[in-house]
Amino acid sequence: MAYHRFHYYSMLKRYSRIIEVLRKYGFGYIVDQIGLSNYRDIRTWLGRKARKEKVHVSKPARIRMVFEELGTTYIKLGQLLSMRQDLIPEEYATELSKLQDDVPPFEYEEAKRIIEEEFGVPIEDLFGSFEEKTLAAASIGQVHRAKLKNGDVVVVKVQRPGIKEVIESDLEIMYSIAGFAEEHIPELRLYRPLEIVDELSRSIHAEMDYTQEGRNTDHFAINFRKNTEIFIPKIYWSHTSSRVLTLEYIEGVKSSCLDILDERGFDRSKISLTIGDAFMKQVFEDGFFHADLHPGNMLIKDDGKIALIDFGLVGHLSTDTRNMLIDELIAITKGDIDFFVETLQDMGYLGDNADIRSLKTDVEYFRTKYYGRPLKDLDTKVIIEELTGILRKHQVQIPSNLALLGRALLTVEGFGRMMDPNFNITELGESYGKKIIKQRLSPEKLAHNTFSHILDWSRVFKKAPTKISHILDVAEKGYIKLEIEPKSAKRISSDINAASNRLSLSLLISAVIVGSSMIVQTKMEPHIWGVPLLGVFGFLMAALFGLWLVIYIIRTGEI
Repeated sequence: MAYHRFHYYSMLKRYSRIIEVLRKYGFGYIVDQIGLSNYRDIRTWLGRKARKEKVHVSKPARIRMVFEELGTTYIKLGQLLSMRQDLIPEEYATELSKLQDDVPPFEYEEAKRIIEEEFGVPIEDLFGSFEEKTLAAASIGQVHRAKLKNGDVVVVKVQRPGIKEVIESDLEIMYSIAGFAEEHIPELRLYRPLEIVDELSRSIHAEMDYTQEGRNTDHFAINFRKNTEIFIPKIYWSHTSSRVLTLEYIEGVKSSCLDILDERGFDRSKISLTIGDAFMKQVFEDGFFHADLHPGNMLIKDDGKIALIDFGLVGHLSTDTRNMLIDELIAITKGDIDFFVETLQDMGYLGDNADIRSLKTDVEYFRTKYYGRPLKDLDTKVIIEELTGILRKHQVQIPSNLALLGRALLTVEGFGRMMDPNFNITELGESYGKKIIKQRLSPEKLAHNTFSHILDWSRVFKKAPTKISHILDVAEKGYIKLEIEPKSAKRISSDINAASNRLSLSLLISAVIVGSSMIVQTKMEPHIWGVPLLGVFGFLMAALFGLWLVIYIIRTGEI
């Protein structure tokens, strides 16, 4: 009971803080829209005074300030949104990309306590030495240098105390707000708020589990084991847990220190090409890429090797997705816009209400604008932003891994141009794309694909008799149900009602005709032209209704 009360009080305080910050930066109307207006008096209960709204800066900048003030989880949300230009306008994505999660380090005693809790022994039994001063600190953890008992120098990443509880509380509130917004604010449904919170939850939980980062690092080490230019640090699993990560310490020059690189005679053009080639390999061959290759995550060793670090943010691409990317590149190059759009449909990225003709027109214009221009003159950032704008306009649902890929591509190009102003990721991508296409058309690959397709069809034919028999059994028992999608249910219901009305009218006309015929046979008075008047009246009414029904059917074309 005490825990629930504490949790309830904590949630009230957090809601209060969110309301306070939103109003402070001029977003009080959002508080009302998302249903938090009932909490407006909480600030008074908790002894806080409402602050004046700050509306003297741009809206994107104020949103960034809101995320910065609300802390770790919201900074991560802003960083995630900055990668989703398919969902938010470019100016907002650009502003949110400025978010940094640098925070002051926490006390060494806290780091020591967490390490000893994780491994159940004093820190002196784990390490020969451990530096109290941090090498770096971020919102989720901080890094110390240490030495193992065997003399190996390592870096130890320790998770910030209490951060998991803060993040879980924030995510709970985000889900509540996103659910309400998606249900009650139609204009926000386009941005898929629940899907964004889902994506944030997966990303931030993976980042908080240091064993996952360790596995990512080992995965890259395997993929680059034959590469003589890329270095991946070793993970010490005996000293690693979900809250502590221990890996090899790397001596090297920060890739952002261009003056030192020049003094030591490193070829910056070669460095940019090496990273570009490594990234293309990750995308097209491995399907597993480092999504945050900024200068801070690369060190240049004395022997010229480039060491990659921090594998907390990675992306996965299935074989189907990689093949789709190649197919789309081929379609754009050949001008086959129909195939480009069909591929989007086959992958399930296009909504049922998409305007296919308008989408094809926009993609054709995009292709015409850039086709034939020298690759060295193309700005990858502008191209990606323009194409993303087209996809956003037509509500193409780009999966999170492809949005992450786009962001990673721009990060690599930014690093490459910092190293060498003439670096162009588009030229590198073209040469790598040609290599992949050549491999796809090789006899061995064609034979392999053909054999795979034969196996797929053989499985289909093998299962077909059983599936058909099952369907017939279900039909015989009367269990088959017809499911109607909500968007077409109203139209179908209307059609059924109209048909029922016409059928009812037809039955009524038939009944009047039969009844009139019976009356005529009785010779009931009064008569007209020697026939009972009531019978004649019935025939006339049946004729009028029948004529109206025929005219309606002819005009509407519906029976």
